[in-house]
Amino acid sequence: MEQGDVIELLDTLYSMISEAWGVPLGNDKCIIEREKALDLINEIKASMPSALAEAKRLVAARDEFIGNAKKEAESLRKSSEEKARSMIEEQEIIRIARSRSAEMISNAEAKSAELRRVAGDYVDDVMRQAEESLRNSLETIQSAHSAVRSANGSRPNAVPRREREPEEKDFISFQ
Repeated sequence: MEQGDVIELLDTLYSMISEAWGVPLGNDKCIIEREKALDLINEIKASMPSALAEAKRLVAARDEFIGNAKKEAESLRKSSEEKARSMIEEQEIIRIARSRSAEMISNAEAKSAELRRVAGDYVDDVMRQAEESLRNSLETIQSAHSAVRSANGSRPNAVPRREREPEEKDFISFQ
């Protein structure tokens, strides 16, 4: 299930609650179809592992990326050493080869360190966004669950009452 599907399910649950019949003299209570609401909540809960799986996939991709960078650095180091050994005939050639080899290794290690840092920052950002998204979804689900529990004791012939218009903070933003 995609992230957009979770948002759609949450929007449906929100609409169900906001459009539910209000209970007379019960300003914060309404009547909703329990099975329908529970089905929506179960679908939302079922979709959460996919967000976690995506985060794990990104961590694995980062580890693979770092591993490849290390292999490339090692390959460059070995290549530089082989070139240096083949030029052993003259002292000046050896000095130049060692200097270039060290420079290549240093550049490769710097590149590897930068790639590791960038990949780590990216994964950290994605994990933070996933964590924030999960936290927001959980709060929405808990709020809906609370509303469902509150409505449990309400009367079926009640008139719907809308407390307020939804605000931007009522909606989950996935970036």
